[in-house]
Amino acid sequence: MNRSLRTHEVGVDHERVDGWAKVTGTGPYAYEQPVSQPSYLHPVQSTVARGRVTEVDARAATALSGVLTVLTPFNAPRLQHGHDAELEVLQSDEVWFRGQIVAAVVAETPEVARQAADLVRVQYRTSPHDVILSVDRDDLYKPESVNPNHPTDSLAGDPDAAFDDAARAVEATYTTAMTHNNPLEPHTTVAVWHGDDATATLTVYDSTQGVHTIGEAIATMFGLTPDRVRVVAPYVGGGFGSKGRPHPHEILTVLAAQRLKGRPVKFAVTRQQMFSFVGYRTPTIQRMRLAADVDGRLTGISNDIVELTARYKEFAEQTGIPTRTMYAATNRRTTHRLAALDVPVPSWMRAPGECPGMFAPEVAMDELAEACGVDPIELRIRNEPETDPDTGKPYSSRNFVACLREGARRFGWADRPPLARSRRDGDWWVGTGVAGSTYPVLRRPGTSAASVRYDGDGRYVVSIGAADLGTGAWTALTQIAADALTVPFSDIDMRIGDTGLPPATVAGGSSGTTNWGSAIVAAARRFREKYGDDPDAGDEYTAAATDDGHTERFAMHAYGAQFAEVLVNVDTGEIRVPRLLGVFAIGRVINPRTARSQLVGGMTMGLSMALHEKSVLDERFGFVVNHDLAEYHIPTCADVPSVEAHWITEHDPYVNPMGSKGIGEIGIVGTAAAIANAVHHATGVRVREVPITNDAVLLTSHQ
Repeated sequence: MNRSLRTHEVGVDHERVDGWAKVTGTGPYAYEQPVSQPSYLHPVQSTVARGRVTEVDARAATALSGVLTVLTPFNAPRLQHGHDAELEVLQSDEVWFRGQIVAAVVAETPEVARQAADLVRVQYRTSPHDVILSVDRDDLYKPESVNPNHPTDSLAGDPDAAFDDAARAVEATYTTAMTHNNPLEPHTTVAVWHGDDATATLTVYDSTQGVHTIGEAIATMFGLTPDRVRVVAPYVGGGFGSKGRPHPHEILTVLAAQRLKGRPVKFAVTRQQMFSFVGYRTPTIQRMRLAADVDGRLTGISNDIVELTARYKEFAEQTGIPTRTMYAATNRRTTHRLAALDVPVPSWMRAPGECPGMFAPEVAMDELAEACGVDPIELRIRNEPETDPDTGKPYSSRNFVACLREGARRFGWADRPPLARSRRDGDWWVGTGVAGSTYPVLRRPGTSAASVRYDGDGRYVVSIGAADLGTGAWTALTQIAADALTVPFSDIDMRIGDTGLPPATVAGGSSGTTNWGSAIVAAARRFREKYGDDPDAGDEYTAAATDDGHTERFAMHAYGAQFAEVLVNVDTGEIRVPRLLGVFAIGRVINPRTARSQLVGGMTMGLSMALHEKSVLDERFGFVVNHDLAEYHIPTCADVPSVEAHWITEHDPYVNPMGSKGIGEIGIVGTAAAIANAVHHATGVRVREVPITNDAVLLTSHQ
């Protein structure tokens, strides 16, 4: 085999490996997996927000032809307790939130299952519920840590004194809405038990961001060894974080299959049910304070945050993290306080922490720029830190200023009128805004492994239990493997999405390529060291990524600058965004095509956060009332005429062997703030709450 010429597949604009299977419908998603004689599950959800189930009358349901079983809190198989309260489905009569699963019907067809579920009658003993989030509650508490394990609070110097002594200051409260992940493919699970009770094994086809994560959770809840649970997810139709953690529907499906003793059970969560038990982003209330000298150089920065969690299980979003790291200031503080309410458990949603946590600081920076009479880009450059403000570590690379300057050049920032509400085009006020973005490089050495096998005829099989939720992992990992083995892209057969493959971290935190790619490089290098350039068919090596110590030496982040142009109708307050532009510092780009797709998708989701998305909670009954895509609006092509994503050339040898940084989430991080700042520039009205609605800017309509 002639391998004298080294290939360079990383950085090539390859088409998606999985693209043909997806567009032709031949790539099976979880619900489409072929199983013999499937049955279908439909849950019964609580109609009260707090209380206890006193009776479940399933007689009318079981009398319906085709109904196989009805599971209730009083007859469901028992699970292991004490591991995860959210997953202990049908193990107690207690109701923690409206929409909680309190029973389930399994039937021969999905139509019969749904009809029968409507016939189940549940009686409750209700208790008063509380779903109201506010900053003046007397029961707010400090969690032990915030997601995943950050200190809850941070303090350096005396930010209050800095604020009192400041020549220029901003103090305001900013709020972000409760929002729900809505990938095109809802959550789906298919469960099949094999064998008798003592030695039974389980196969689960699941729409998940992490097969090993789900497999471990199921094994724990059912008291099984991990080798008895196989989870398969080769194709996933989006997740945005909601499929990164196990949820009750997966456990429920396995419970039902256990009851039916070997018959497969399928459960496709409906769009409405996705607003009940598969996670969402907590609303936040952020009290932001900036202190600066007359030139806008920060002397103090603080963000005191209030958010919610479920009463029965805590999840604390790390909203204050960006305030700790983004700008230089001697005096700094962040705090997180939670209200435990009768609501479902919040969870990950694209860029948890950084996304809502950058809205307040970046709008406040725009306000400070106005107070100081300084251009918003210049203000950010003046507050560029030399080392990470939170840890004191040097940066592996930090090119935020380069993103600002390149973005300003591409966007035409130099032509921007300095004063708000100074440009009108017919019936529309016109404005532009900017905001910064940051997202950490998350490395977990030793947690992912990969195997490389030579199959002969010049072909290599590379295997890792990763998940591609539409991000392009199939393709990017193939490119990484090709370069690591110094063979052409076409010589690699990639295997992912199965717990039968080497372990892999969840596809979350923009960390998939970092962790999986590092494992593939390690395995490829060890393979070459052992077998050389001319291996024999069947030669194989498995290895995990090792810790090179760089995470302890450096602060590692991706950065971006987001620019927005908005139009605000003079008479109606309607807001349109004809143009979004982002420039990012994301290390080495593995595949420009999939990278641009991720960045454009993130920016579009940021626009959705800014103008559209809000889960409306009816406080009287304790549930989200706009629980479908007719009333919970997400952007269409008509909402986003132009989205441009660019990146600068960045060399960072410390982040991982590929030199890449995560791209899945940084696109959303600063977009909402950029749009809010552009709305102010257009109208002169400062909006500190998202989504921004027409009435918030109608003050300018007839003036």
